[in-house]
Amino acid sequence: MTQQPAVRRTPLDSDERARAEANFVPLVVESLTTHGKFRVSADTPEMVELFQTVAHTVGERLQRPVVSYANGRYIVIELTDL
Repeated sequence: MTQQPAVRRTPLDSDERARAEANFVPLVVESLTTHGKFRVSADTPEMVELFQTVAHTVGERLQRPVVSYANGRYIVIELTDL
């Protein structure tokens, strides 16, 4: 059986990262205000870092404490009651 080559992802450039952050913030805000939680696949350190930045921005926008945690496959962003 022949193995498939591993998918090679190209890192986001600074413009792509800025656009991703800008586009994900409203999505995460909506999810947190309606469900209290946002979960997304984040299986690379780059994606975890991106969503941690998004979580920080969302917390500032909502003026509420937000926590994020990742397990190597997903990252979860939640509102907290600190």
